[in-house]
Amino acid sequence: MSFLDLLIPPPLVALLAAAAMWGATLVAPSASGPSFRVPLAIVLAIAGLALSTSGRLAFRNAKTSANPLKPQAATSLVVAGIYKATRNPMYVGLALVLVGWAVFLWSAWALLGPVGFVAYIARFQIAPEERALALLFGEEYSAYKSRVRPWL
Repeated sequence: MSFLDLLIPPPLVALLAAAAMWGATLVAPSASGPSFRVPLAIVLAIAGLALSTSGRLAFRNAKTSANPLKPQAATSLVVAGIYKATRNPMYVGLALVLVGWAVFLWSAWALLGPVGFVAYIARFQIAPEERALALLFGEEYSAYKSRVRPWL
């Protein structure tokens, strides 16, 4: 276990990535993007917010903890709704919002933000969550894990 495991809330990780992406555009500005850049960025951000919200609502409907820093507090394994398509819709949603932000910024350097976010979340958030869920739900979680992808 690393000291970074479950340390920083994923929305804060996404916010830090977004700030770093913006900072990268100040250091290495890009040319103006194509006319579809802003609408595409908006569509990606809305899709990301919808995914994250649907994941959060599924937790609320299951009446279980959605605290990403305490996965051991889960009282039920959520496998319905969006969780039939991905084990981590809230993180996929945040990643999509970051991709939308990268499109808006229109900088190749900004693309490092979503990549860094996914790498960090996979190692320091998802891996410890999966260990906790395996301990809590055993075979039920193993079966779920074998049929549903972690991302998309």
